[in-house]
Amino acid sequence: MRHALTIAGSDCSGGAGIQADLKTFAAHGVYGMSAVVSVVAENTCRVLDIQDITPDMIEKQITAVFEDMEVHAVKVGMLSSGDSMRAVAKMLRQYRPKYVVVDPVMVAKGGCALMQKEALSALIAEILPLAYVVTPNIPEAETITGMHIRTQDDRRQAAAVMHRMGAANVLIKGGHLDKEADAEDLLYDGGAFLTFTAKRIPTKNTHGTGCTFSSAIAANLALGHALPEAVANAKQYVTMAIAHGLDIGKGHGPTHHFYDIYQHGLTVKENEI
Repeated sequence: MRHALTIAGSDCSGGAGIQADLKTFAAHGVYGMSAVVSVVAENTCRVLDIQDITPDMIEKQITAVFEDMEVHAVKVGMLSSGDSMRAVAKMLRQYRPKYVVVDPVMVAKGGCALMQKEALSALIAEILPLAYVVTPNIPEAETITGMHIRTQDDRRQAAAVMHRMGAANVLIKGGHLDKEADAEDLLYDGGAFLTFTAKRIPTKNTHGTGCTFSSAIAANLALGHALPEAVANAKQYVTMAIAHGLDIGKGHGPTHHFYDIYQHGLTVKENEI
């Protein structure tokens, strides 16, 4: 069995954050491990409060995993503060995992800020250069690059900027670009662009989609898939999870991480690594 580690904030309502990551890993037949960076009191409607874990405890959680278990991929999600980012970056530089998927979470589905404004410089300086692939949505890409992204050409330019910032690969999600069109994501490896398109699903139950997508990419990388195939598989998985989203709570319900398993059983297979 392959193993993946998520380093992120929690979501007590179970739809996003570490809880969504671990469900996604399990749905792919990957053993999931976690390092909690922030405890988030959150539901489908709002974020009530955030309490950051101390940098020392973040480092010790990551050390506890790496000193005992093999880690085939790492997903990095919500990092609230610059101190958290520096602690995570220190550990990633120390243990040097092959695949690091960075989801630069900045705002919750309900609109609450999850990353402190002053932490942006630490994200760019400390975390992006460690990313095998970074997976921002349009607003996150705009914040990181300082650009306004209105067209496909803007998105390509923004991907190139983030690649120059140090990310080995950049995947800019297209859900915010044209809400009437299909959902098209753009992958840039420093030389070529690839697009991944899926039919847009009209639903309000999209809580945790970014977490789920990025952790699905990490799971596929852990299973031995090359990045384009990992992204394509993850895109198919998250589209399925959104299509069967759960009408739970009074706001944006969660996606259904296990729908396909409930219907057909676990069918994901590892590639030769």
